[in-house]
Amino acid sequence: MGYFYFVRHGQTVWNVANKICGATDIELTEKGHQQAIETGQEILRQGIQADEILYSPLMRAADTAKHISEITGIPARVEPRLIEQNFGKYESTPRNGEEFRKAKQQFVTRYEGGESMLHLAQRIYNLLDEIRKESDHKTYILVAHNGISRVIQSYFYEMTNEEYATFGVKNCEVRRFDFE
Repeated sequence: MGYFYFVRHGQTVWNVANKICGATDIELTEKGHQQAIETGQEILRQGIQADEILYSPLMRAADTAKHISEITGIPARVEPRLIEQNFGKYESTPRNGEEFRKAKQQFVTRYEGGESMLHLAQRIYNLLDEIRKESDHKTYILVAHNGISRVIQSYFYEMTNEEYATFGVKNCEVRRFDFE
């Protein structure tokens, strides 16, 4: 069966400040740009082959994907479904805020002004189902966000609500996911 790779975007100012970015369009820090460049170099060093990079329309993921594409020569295009979850009124608030942590436990309820975990899972699961169908003849690198990484992880592995809520990947970490 096929597989794909997932890369979380590089560091942002709000990552450093421990703020929820969500669907807010926050740019990379200088370190974030450097992380993206190093990730492209690491992909080359490891001999990772892919046909296409799909990336979130938010600039932090788009810039990360473009750096990787420039270094590896892998063509890149925007995939709107990879946009980070809209956390509504919690965007720009502390990631470890007590009210937000409680709200995260409600998978069906939309964040005020945002979207629910179930809506997020639906759009990402639909995308992964499409990628699975193409995976015998096409390999992708998805460049997106930490919230997207949680949903992808839950697509492949059983997770408790607590495991889901605490799961995350580092900025510019590369993970491979294999379809069975």
